[in-house]
Amino acid sequence: MQSAFKEGLKGGLPIGIGYFPVSFTFGFLAVAGGLDVWVGIFISLTNLTSAGQFAGMNLMIAGAGYGEIALTTFVINLRYMLMSLALSQKIEKAIPLWKRLIFAFGITDETFVIASMKKGPIKAGYMFGLILLPIVGWNLGTICGCCISNLLPEALQNAMGIALYAMFIALIVPAARDSFKILLIIVMAVTITCMFKYVPLLSFISSGFRIIIATVAAAAIGAWLFPKEEADYEY
Repeated sequence: MQSAFKEGLKGGLPIGIGYFPVSFTFGFLAVAGGLDVWVGIFISLTNLTSAGQFAGMNLMIAGAGYGEIALTTFVINLRYMLMSLALSQKIEKAIPLWKRLIFAFGITDETFVIASMKKGPIKAGYMFGLILLPIVGWNLGTICGCCISNLLPEALQNAMGIALYAMFIALIVPAARDSFKILLIIVMAVTITCMFKYVPLLSFISSGFRIIIATVAAAAIGAWLFPKEEADYEY
């Protein structure tokens, strides 16, 4: 148990370090956008999802309704459910439900990749170690970002808003560069979003539902154009 926990800690250390600057940006922008410090911190304490939190934060600052926020974050975070289902086939069968629920909270793109590459059945200690430092790094970054936001000049706070767009660009550019299929799906999502913004008949749709429609539509078109055979998947 102890050796598995240490192995998980080792795997989660670089993830936790990488999460700190991203969550720092989240906390900074949340408070700079008008949310209370405790609200930004509470969001990260109860969530571990960068894209979902940024999208939800923007909708909250824009004054969107609860339903729109919930549906947007649900669509963006839906992949975590699929990741959890995949990992449920690798963890030891004797692990009780309450531990599995804790694992599910700590599943992110990065922790999923590390856990899925581990050979053999995954022990509970390993998963606890793997998700611990990412959770700590994410929350520490948020706390620092929220607290520092109030100390910086307003001009610098406004300038930091570009960090959000830089983060999303950094996420999609490597994938788009390596795969023409992904590039095409990104272009489709951007095109659909622009249609909602600039076509008069569609401009009445709120920003939250634009994200939902563009995400689902681009993903559906991508699945239709580039179907993946069952044999292509690795288990």
